Amino acid sequence: MASMIDGIDQRTQLAGQNRLELLLFKLGGTQRYGINVFKVREAIACPPLTQMPHSHPVVRGAARIRDKTISIFDLSQGIGKRPVVNPHEHFVIITEYNRNVQGFLVSEVDRIVNVSWKDILPPPSASGSSHYMTAVTKIDDELIQIIDVEKVMSEVLGIDDTVSADLVTRFAEANAEHQHHILVADDSSVARNQIRRTMEQIGVSCTIVNDGKQALDQLKAWAAEGIDVSKHIAMLISDIEMPEMDGYTLTTAIRQDPNLKDIRILLHTSMSGTFNNALVEKVGADKFIAKFAPDDLAITVQALLEEWRDKDKAETE
Repeated sequence: MASMIDGIDQRTQLAGQNRLELLLFKLGGTQRYGINVFKVREAIACPPLTQMPHSHPVVRGAARIRDKTISIFDLSQGIGKRPVVNPHEHFVIITEYNRNVQGFLVSEVDRIVNVSWKDILPPPSASGSSHYMTAVTKIDDELIQIIDVEKVMSEVLGIDDTVSADLVTRFAEANAEHQHHILVADDSSVARNQIRRTMEQIGVSCTIVNDGKQALDQLKAWAAEGIDVSKHIAMLISDIEMPEMDGYTLTTAIRQDPNLKDIRILLHTSMSGTFNNALVEKVGADKFIAKFAPDDLAITVQALLEEWRDKDKAETE
């Protein structure tokens, strides 16, 4: 299975072209799910697992893989389905999310497919707020579900979104007289809430949308009203992986629009790796930061805000 991912370095040219590759897998039954190949290190037969006392039920144990000990999550149980009965008969997808490496236990690894982000759609509105889908797409006339892994990990690991007290005091005081407003685009409800709570702590308000297309539509709507968008919002914080339009394509579209090109853009994503930094520079974003560390996010946002204030002051003098 690891050989399926061997060409990942050659796939980076897809990023920035509003395309991605999905690794398809199953969690028992016939339903297939997808995960972005960029987040996958390898797919292997489930190794021997060491039980971890007092761990969350979704964590089925720890495994030693390539000289590193990682936690193995039962993804089926994590999204509310039946737990895996015989882990040793299953497979593990080794992934990197939110600065952590972990394995997801799956029943079957299928294949890799190349799709356009335009064909990745938000989950049906009738799904409600408790579902674990971040998006859906159709492949071979079958609906493929893309799981909100950030939601699963948040529920299992209990990710903290509290900014350090000294930073809150310093940044909130600096921002108090400016009433900064930013636009946030992220398809994960967990990530949207984390960003909003982090920004609230440092005195910054947010307009929040669910994907890159919604963000671009909102920016163009403001511009159509005669608003100087680069002054109306201090910056855009955007995820990279989003239905309909990814963060790289969104950034490129903004930089090519004369009414929007001066907006500061921070790409904030659970994807990590050196190719991200290269693409940030290629598409013209100002900064890239991996999810999710509230202090790092607050510090990065504050630095961009101060740059924005300095530029605005220089232009008005």
